[in-house]
Amino acid sequence: MREIVLDTETTGISPQDGHRLVEIGCLELFNHVATGKFFHTYVDPERDMPEGAFRVHGLSAEFLSDKPKFAEVADAFLEFIADDPLVIHNASFDMGFINAELKRIGRAALPMARAIDTLDIARRKFPGSQNNLDALCRRFNVDNSGRTKHGALLDSELLAEVYLEMMGGRQPGLVLQTELAGKTGERVARAARPVPLPPRLTGAEREAHDAFIATLGDDALWLGQKS
Repeated sequence: MREIVLDTETTGISPQDGHRLVEIGCLELFNHVATGKFFHTYVDPERDMPEGAFRVHGLSAEFLSDKPKFAEVADAFLEFIADDPLVIHNASFDMGFINAELKRIGRAALPMARAIDTLDIARRKFPGSQNNLDALCRRFNVDNSGRTKHGALLDSELLAEVYLEMMGGRQPGLVLQTELAGKTGERVARAARPVPLPPRLTGAEREAHDAFIATLGDDALWLGQKS
């Protein structure tokens, strides 16, 4: 199953007030594993940058002035996300901005039914707790020390780790086996395979995975699992 973890940065809170997208970051998960494929772009909002928004993401109107307009990146963005589910923290915010930009250029809106809202998941799992991305990173020991400013691609990477933890971690089957063994007290002998299974990853897939892991920093959890 393919899923797209998505985040955006904007000039403000509401597209109804004339605010625009300034950054889109997406990365691909396949069967709850990051593949290393991603889409990232800055967007010229064709307007000024309010000071409050600048303090959040650090993207100035001057920096964005030579970046592509949304109409120029829309096809590449839509091609990357295809028809797959979109994993978003506070999905109504990001989907509202994306659909406002799509409407502006005469394109069909993305249905909200495509969105998997990790904020809703967190609120159900941890009622009464802080459930913003920083709080969830702390809860799951996800290193967000590089998040001095909001950034769409970085936040997508952090959200991907949080999402996988909320969905049961990277290897929920191992936990289940441990719990069952503790309850039954039985050991199950497993014979060794006479011929080892061939690798499931192609060389290109392994290189893409390694390239993605390299972007996560020296303390990334997956570095210890790299073979």
